[in-house]
Amino acid sequence: MAQTETMDIIDRKLLDIIQTAFPLVPRPYEALGKELGISEEEALSRVKAMKEKKIIRRLGANFQSAKLGFRSTLCGAHVPEDKLENFIAEVNALPGVTHNYLRNHEFNVWFTLIGPSWDSVCDTLKDIEERTGVTVMNLPAEKLFKIRVDFQMEE
Repeated sequence: MAQTETMDIIDRKLLDIIQTAFPLVPRPYEALGKELGISEEEALSRVKAMKEKKIIRRLGANFQSAKLGFRSTLCGAHVPEDKLENFIAEVNALPGVTHNYLRNHEFNVWFTLIGPSWDSVCDTLKDIEERTGVTVMNLPAEKLFKIRVDFQMEE
């Protein structure tokens, strides 16, 4: 049975709301509950349950890093099998890594890195290379095409 089959209409409406309009008030689950006709406790309980089921991966704000003065880049690396576990651990330990993917390709590890400056990003990549012995391909964006993705849950 698919995860979505275990969700009722209230769960679906709750997901629709929190994707783009999470209430920025002192008691957000109370506000969600009022909008959905349920209690604050039930709204929070439903979100917790969906998080435990891994329907919700994370709850948090998304910032436009460039508008905050940060720089980002896409990185690719050809990591030999014997270095893969260590390389992935090193990359995942970095606070500026937002995504890290293993691919079935010559360049088998891809990740995005954000830092407070371009020098910081380049220094971090150099440090990864020195610690792992793996060359990292640095592919900064020339132009950003930001799209918004909402997963409409309610029919």
